[in-house]
Amino acid sequence: MTSYDELAQIKRGTDEILVEAELVERLRSGKKLRVKAGFDPTAPDLHLGHTVLINKLRQFQDLGHEVLFLIGDFTGMIGDPTGKNVTRKPLTREEVLVNAATYEHQIFKILNPEMTTVMFNSQWMGEMNAADLVQIAAKHTVARMLERDDFSKRYAANQPIAIHEFLYPLIQGYDSVAMKADVELGGTDQKFNLLVGRELQKHYGQKPQVILTMPILEGLDGVQKMSKSLNNYIGINEPPDDMFGKLMSISDELMWRYFELLSFRPLREIEQLQDEVSQGANPRDIKFQLGQEIVSRFHDERAAEAAQLNFIARFQKGAMPDEMQELNVAADGGRLGIASLLREAALVGSTSEAFRMIKQGAVRIDGERISDKGLMITSGSTHVFQVGKHRFARVTVD
Repeated sequence: MTSYDELAQIKRGTDEILVEAELVERLRSGKKLRVKAGFDPTAPDLHLGHTVLINKLRQFQDLGHEVLFLIGDFTGMIGDPTGKNVTRKPLTREEVLVNAATYEHQIFKILNPEMTTVMFNSQWMGEMNAADLVQIAAKHTVARMLERDDFSKRYAANQPIAIHEFLYPLIQGYDSVAMKADVELGGTDQKFNLLVGRELQKHYGQKPQVILTMPILEGLDGVQKMSKSLNNYIGINEPPDDMFGKLMSISDELMWRYFELLSFRPLREIEQLQDEVSQGANPRDIKFQLGQEIVSRFHDERAAEAAQLNFIARFQKGAMPDEMQELNVAADGGRLGIASLLREAALVGSTSEAFRMIKQGAVRIDGERISDKGLMITSGSTHVFQVGKHRFARVTVD
């Protein structure tokens, strides 16, 4: 594979590469790169949002490079201030260790263990004394720290910034020095921290790492980033049925975002699937393929197939709930608008309520959440319509 082909694969789904010319130079050298990504064990379970980075690490492995998977057991006790408008409460050592123990098992559902070095930043930070830490702190200024968006906003608003929060990007940056990283990956919200690592490597006489930022994956709502605290996540340890069902609940538009950032399919195959939908293929059937791939990755193919069959049984055959109203509604001109259908089926009291429920993400057809208020249902079709958690109807459009 040429360096051009490697670069094209690496750039897939990325937000920014700093500096791309430096990455090209390193790829052309033929040297096996040391590719770093760090995760603070602030919670015991990883979700699909975390795997955006891990998937990119796997792509580097497939290209022959070495992955340095850093578990931030030391930085986890500080607490990443990124995006926080208040001082974050640090975790205890015991909490960090409990969470870290689960990470190694989970990441090898994606990464190749033979090409992965798992490291803990307590290995070098735990050996430092106060003088060592002061020396690191001397290599960065308060003015540079306050250039960070979240710090500058808190400073302007007279909100407190604890001194230990300034240490977080410094220690994350020093990790790159200790690990001699050639490339570091992080979310777009980590750009400042990644740049600190690049600068610190220069101070310590190392060639500065190339920075590669990845987009933040939206959660099931399609708006806010995937997060356990927002309950819009898909955990990689979830049962197959739950994982498949959640994937089927995302909007048709969000599905392509998930394909780009979570699927290992070549881009040309994803483009072909988009063409099929534009030519009339049911997006639900394409989403089935996404669900099959993701569930197979974290369980196996048999579990994925069973999850799809169970999904169809629950929502398309109406097995859940056991009883629901069945009715026929007439379509004018062969099609009926979704809001009118929901009103005619007595699932809502008015079309305005239907529009509101669709906007809230509370309307599903055959278990699939819809977001298009102008959706038309064709005559001759039968579907299970759901509004909220408890209103169901199997409707045939005549």
